[in-house]
Amino acid sequence: MTDIAPDHFQLKKNVPTLRAGDRVRVHQKIREGSKDRVQIFEGLVIKTRGGSGISGSFTVRRISLGVGVEKTFPLHLPSIIKIEKIKSARTRRAKLYYVRGLVGKKARRLKGEKDDAKVWEDVIVEEVKKDPEQEAIEGDSEDTSADMEKSEKTNKKAYGDKDPKNPEQKLAENKDTSENKKTAEKEAKDKPPKK
Repeated sequence: MTDIAPDHFQLKKNVPTLRAGDRVRVHQKIREGSKDRVQIFEGLVIKTRGGSGISGSFTVRRISLGVGVEKTFPLHLPSIIKIEKIKSARTRRAKLYYVRGLVGKKARRLKGEKDDAKVWEDVIVEEVKKDPEQEAIEGDSEDTSADMEKSEKTNKKAYGDKDPKNPEQKLAENKDTSENKKTAEKEAKDKPPKK
């Protein structure tokens, strides 16, 4: 048999530190036909195995429709996008197999559980190659931004320091015009009508 080099597998850079008693939410990418979707599995970590190396794994248990469901995830599984730690509890055992026998509230809650939120995301650096057509479109958008600057300069010449798009200046102008109308109405009342 051939030996497989350790760098043959793509190890994750951001590896979570999970312990038994942590309540986690695992985001896993699933392909159904031609569509990809993200499935979230939330539950209690009942065991960890293998440390943070290539053989590391963790088992998550949840109760779904009254039935206990356990999933074992390899730590460096490429389809795992993100692992969120929601809560953590202080446990005195490394493997929490006794949780399988618990029913009701006892199965949902551990003693001394406290909020301990952390998120581990798989960071993938992708090189983006631009189309020549896309570069041409971006070049056109730079030209339109230059046109917008020219139009702003012409607006300043036409309106002076007043910005036609500024709502505060519009309100002030409206107040001035309403005051002018009121004074004009008072003057019209005071003057006798023309014959």
